[in-house]
Amino acid sequence: MALSRARIRKRRNKKGQGITEYGAILAFVALMVSLTFGFASGSLSKSVSAAFSVVRGNLDNLSTAAASSS
Repeated sequence: MALSRARIRKRRNKKGQGITEYGAILAFVALMVSLTFGFASGSLSKSVSAAFSVVRGNLDNLSTAAASSS
C-alpha cells in the first residue's frame, strides 16, 4: 500500500515538473517574440501587415464565391 502511494506521489511530481517546464518555455518564447517585434518594429510591422492583407483578400474572395454558389 505504501509503495503504491509513493508511486502516485512520484508520478504527480513528474507531471508538475513537466507543466513547469512548458510554462518556462512558453514564457521564453513570448519574451523572444516581444523583443523581436520591439526591435524590428518598422520593417516587421510592414511585412506582417502585408501578410494579413493577403489573407484578408483571400478570405473575402472565398466568402464571395461561397455566397454566389448558394
